[in-house]
Amino acid sequence: MDASDSSPKPQPGSVPEALSGVVQGLHHVAIAVRSLSDAEDFYAGALGFDMSAPEYVADQGVNVVVAQAGGTRIEFVEPADEKSPVARFLENRGPGLHHLAWKVDSVAEALHQLSARNVRLIDAVPRPGSHNTTIAFVHPSATGGVLMELVQDPD
Repeated sequence: MDASDSSPKPQPGSVPEALSGVVQGLHHVAIAVRSLSDAEDFYAGALGFDMSAPEYVADQGVNVVVAQAGGTRIEFVEPADEKSPVARFLENRGPGLHHLAWKVDSVAEALHQLSARNVRLIDAVPRPGSHNTTIAFVHPSATGGVLMELVQDPD
C-alpha cells in the first residue's frame, strides 16, 4: 500500500460503503435457477439442505424455495413467466448468484437513508417479498456490480 493512500480499506465481512449504517447483517443469498426441482435434487438430495415448499411471489413473477444450511438462508428463485426479471437474468447471464439480501429494521427507513446519500435504487418504496417480508432493491451500479435487496422480516 502506498503511504500516501490513507483511505480506509473495507474489512472482511463488512457491508458495502453505500449500505454502511443501514443494514444489520446478511439475510440471505439468492441463486437464480431455471428449475426449482433440479435445485432441490442437488441441494436437498446431495447436500441434505432443508428446503421449504415453493412460494409464488406475484410482484416479482418468481417461484421461491428457501434452503437452510446451518444458520445460512439460501433462496432459489425460478422465473414463473418469461417477463420476470429473473427470466431476463437467466437469459443474459445464466443460472447462478442473483443477489445478496441484507436484513434491515425498516425498509422504508433504509430507502430514506440511501436516497439521502444519493444511492441509486431500483425501488423507491417498499414492496411485498416472499414469506411475508417487506423488500426493496438497490441498483448494482451503487454496490460494485452486485444486486442487493433490503429485507424487513415480519413482526
